[in-house]
Amino acid sequence: MPRRTDAQLMFLVALNALVLLSSLALVDRQFFSLFNFQSMGTQVPELGLLALGVMLAMISGNGGIDLSGIALANLAGVIAFLLAPLIFSSEDAPAAFFLAFAGIALVTGALGGALNGALIGYAGMTPIIATLGTQLLFTGLAVGLTGGSALRLGYVQIIDDFGNMPIWGIPYSFALFLLIAAALAVLLKFTRFGNHLFLMGSNPKAARFAGLRVQSMLFRTYLLAGILASIAGIIIAARNSSIKWDYGSSYVLVAILIAVMAGVRPEGGYGRVICVVLSAMALQILSSLLNFMQISNFFRDCAWGLMLLLFLANARVDWNAYIPAALRGNARQGS
Repeated sequence: MPRRTDAQLMFLVALNALVLLSSLALVDRQFFSLFNFQSMGTQVPELGLLALGVMLAMISGNGGIDLSGIALANLAGVIAFLLAPLIFSSEDAPAAFFLAFAGIALVTGALGGALNGALIGYAGMTPIIATLGTQLLFTGLAVGLTGGSALRLGYVQIIDDFGNMPIWGIPYSFALFLLIAAALAVLLKFTRFGNHLFLMGSNPKAARFAGLRVQSMLFRTYLLAGILASIAGIIIAARNSSIKWDYGSSYVLVAILIAVMAGVRPEGGYGRVICVVLSAMALQILSSLLNFMQISNFFRDCAWGLMLLLFLANARVDWNAYIPAALRGNARQGS
């Protein structure tokens, strides 16, 4: 599979370059200011982390998908906001408050991911139905706990710095996203869990004959996706200094689009972390370009939906079937 992988990687590198060159032609040079790139860097992690969760679910096969990511991210932020002040004061001990906030959010994400994993892995529910149900459950809990209102964190310097400020020119949240992506890449490439996950997604029958505990694998996969969603929830809260149950209502679509653009196979068995990172960056640059051009957000959502359909269709088409046999033979000889 190296040729396919390299082709996808080169496509995404070229796509990022193309969008940057297009922005140079379509908008003024302010787009290339350090401030604008740092602003984009603070927005990539929340989408990228949700897309990594979608990638894990897709790799697991059996129509795997996680539709509950943004709902769980928002719920993690809501519960952390309500419980963290009971442990530490944001005014008297801001660092301890942030640690408590992050810890509670991570536990919430793990519990939500465990629920998804139990429904899909042990109860045998179809992933899209299970995660659609938990999406509604998480959203309902967030609305019930907040009354549908936004919750303001206020200005807590350490949290605001984490969400919006750079270190050596790179936003803290973006640096964390890159570290998490690198750790996940190592997990998938060099560990038994990663090898088993790809085998299970590409050939579930062989995985069962090989003695893999498929139920446990699915449980751990969705548990990990839930933890990634909760980290996205922490970043969302830090970047906006507030939490709301309906933040990022279009993020489910965008996260799936990022994964599909990255070449993750919806039928399972294939996905690459670096491609997801590049895909998320390309989409964020394109989104910022549309903002600079003052194009409506409604058009942007329409464009994302159209792109998703096109990439899904492209993944399903066997283009070799449309190439004459003689040309295919020549291509094989020259390869």
